[in-house]
Amino acid sequence: MDSHTTERNQSLQDNGVLPELLTEFMVDMKCEGCVSAVKNKLQMVNGVKGVDVDLSNQVVRVHGSSSVKSMTDALEQTGRKTRLIGQGVSEEFLVSAAVVEFKGPIIFGVVRLVQVHMELARVEANFSGLSPGKHGWSINEFGDLTRGAASTGKVFNPTCWITSEEPLGDLGTLDVEASGEAHFSGVKEKLRVSDLIGRSIVLYETEDKSDQGIAAAVIARSAGVGENYKKICTCDGTVIWNSSASDFVRS
Repeated sequence: MDSHTTERNQSLQDNGVLPELLTEFMVDMKCEGCVSAVKNKLQMVNGVKGVDVDLSNQVVRVHGSSSVKSMTDALEQTGRKTRLIGQGVSEEFLVSAAVVEFKGPIIFGVVRLVQVHMELARVEANFSGLSPGKHGWSINEFGDLTRGAASTGKVFNPTCWITSEEPLGDLGTLDVEASGEAHFSGVKEKLRVSDLIGRSIVLYETEDKSDQGIAAAVIARSAGVGENYKKICTCDGTVIWNSSASDFVRS
């Protein structure tokens, strides 16, 4: 096997080093004192390269390689309400970001996928309610949840990837803590977010992905940068702080 094929066959990489992105949050700020507090806290987060605050729109833009969880934790430590509203890079993609929400009743979680460039996607995930140990996870062909994970088809593997030893949609293994929580930050080569909308992410009981899976959720388009500055939901007039328990407000 040549080096190029070996590179293509790499699983989702969890090496602690994320590519840089622009991440946008809606933060409940009232004055310049709020702005200073938010900037000072974020600038202490490892990987943050720059912070820009738009007080009039209550938008905070963070450039760097920090995980969403690290930035969200820092913002919440300031005592201000926070919602992630967009993520992406300066290049314009037709679809630059996607979100997957596992809503229970046992397993809860959020997975975020963001296009860094055409050959690389950044993947972040947080789960709770899993049994401790190692669990496989994957992107599957279909978003059909009529029979749960059993109706999502095979692991996603486009025809351009058929020479690879593992499907492109194989996301490797999650290490679940004794608390039932799992956190992941990494990258996946050759993955294109635009190809994933309407498919699903599936969790498995063990590392083996041959069974039908224990939970699944559909991959939906999410807001890129500069796409979602709404403070009020137009459907029911709900204020953004009360609109969702999720970290990610969709466009």
